[in-house]
Amino acid sequence: MTIRVLIADDQELIRSGLRVILEDQPDITVIAEAADGLTAIDMARRLRPDVCLVDVRMPGADGLEVTRALAGPGVAEPLRVVVVTTFDIDEYVFGAIRGGAVGFLLKDAGAVLLVEAVRAAHAGDALISPSVTVRLLHRMAVSAGPVKGAKPLTDRETDVVRSIARGRTNLEVAAELFISLSTVKSHVSGIQSKLGLRNRVEIAAWAWERGLMNGQE
Repeated sequence: MTIRVLIADDQELIRSGLRVILEDQPDITVIAEAADGLTAIDMARRLRPDVCLVDVRMPGADGLEVTRALAGPGVAEPLRVVVVTTFDIDEYVFGAIRGGAVGFLLKDAGAVLLVEAVRAAHAGDALISPSVTVRLLHRMAVSAGPVKGAKPLTDRETDVVRSIARGRTNLEVAAELFISLSTVKSHVSGIQSKLGLRNRVEIAAWAWERGLMNGQE
């Protein structure tokens, strides 16, 4: 299956570079480009790409506004947004993930990680630049309040949560815990439902906040 991608960045050179990297892959095609946030929102809603790559600093609406509009709380059919930016700033990372993004990459992360982030987003995983992952999770954990109405997890679900908090993809969780990929996906869905969380990054933050990762960094 071809992964359909929308690129939103106000710099034409950056958009062209991202397009070249992505379309060099046999399973990825860029279906649209946007030079400002409002155009990105309009195009994404009309075209329904599988993954949206969104810069933070854009005219019209910045990348955090775009993320909230396409994937934030209350969006009936959220799209998968990966924020790609030059700026390793906590507020950007935190705002993007809280706004519903399923990935956050720095533009110097490299072509391989960019492609991995797109594929991970399409598969329902989340990928954050390694340089910001632990810092992000610690901050989200400190900022997160208790989850109201959360139901207790089984031992196996707790194992899955710990793997997710270590940054494992679904395939890696399956290999690590000796279970099938479909079982992992079922556990992730059940965990999100029990804890009232929207995505894997919030699951990871919950694990840090609850102390499940003590001694496992």
